[in-house]
Amino acid sequence: TDVTELCPSPALLAQQLTHVELERLSYIGPEEFVQAFAKENPHLETSFKDMKKTRNLESYVSWFNRLSYFVATEVCKHVKKKQRVKVMEYWIETARECFNIGNFNSLMAIIAGLNMSPISRLKKTWSKVQSAKFSILEHQMDPSSNFSSYRSTLKAAMWRSAGATDERQRIVIPFFSLLVKDLYFLNEGCSNKLPNGHINFEKFWQLAKQVTEFITWKQVMCPFEKNTKVITFLQASPVLTENALALASFECEPPENNHEKERYKALKSELNS
Repeated sequence: TDVTELCPSPALLAQQLTHVELERLSYIGPEEFVQAFAKENPHLETSFKDMKKTRNLESYVSWFNRLSYFVATEVCKHVKKKQRVKVMEYWIETARECFNIGNFNSLMAIIAGLNMSPISRLKKTWSKVQSAKFSILEHQMDPSSNFSSYRSTLKAAMWRSAGATDERQRIVIPFFSLLVKDLYFLNEGCSNKLPNGHINFEKFWQLAKQVTEFITWKQVMCPFEKNTKVITFLQASPVLTENALALASFECEPPENNHEKERYKALKSELNS
């Protein structure tokens, strides 16, 4: 089955992705952030480290990776260029719908999937894709200047959410690994005490503020109708490994330079051994 057959509408797919995101977010408690930082800190008592319960946090991060690989797999499994173009445009449209909903985590995962080298190297396919929309989305999620474009978009989404009268406008699903990174740097980069020995309230206030925002976001109920079939497909259908993707990519469009030819040869002999 192809995702475009199971769910022909990108808008509907974006809504189902939002279901998955909000459900997975709802499992993550603020204590998991504390635990995640405890794991990084070797000076803490081991008993506290053993309590480490960051399962939900870790499974949420692995969902992001799965979605990226899923996007790449869906593109690479088509031998016909016309089909690949259709699938790429479908995912770009889905990403745009995620952006409009405020689902930045799925948006980022889709962009990451389309930017994986097995996909980005498909020049003949990309030349047929209407990629202007994709460029706009990539710009929104551009990592330069510490993700400044995304951060201002996130602020706008938070404003929208705070003043929302409609459940649909309340949705804010942050780009999760950046949120974790921010919290981590705030925790590690600022000392707990000021030079004069007083507690650094500013640091703890910032940490509390960000975790409180997160709690607000994860409590939003998904307002869209649920399609269990699509959700199951998104979470359980098999995805190709990195090497299998590379191989599939070369089957779609043959190697162009010596580096690619070597890689193709190596992958094929690995497969046959």
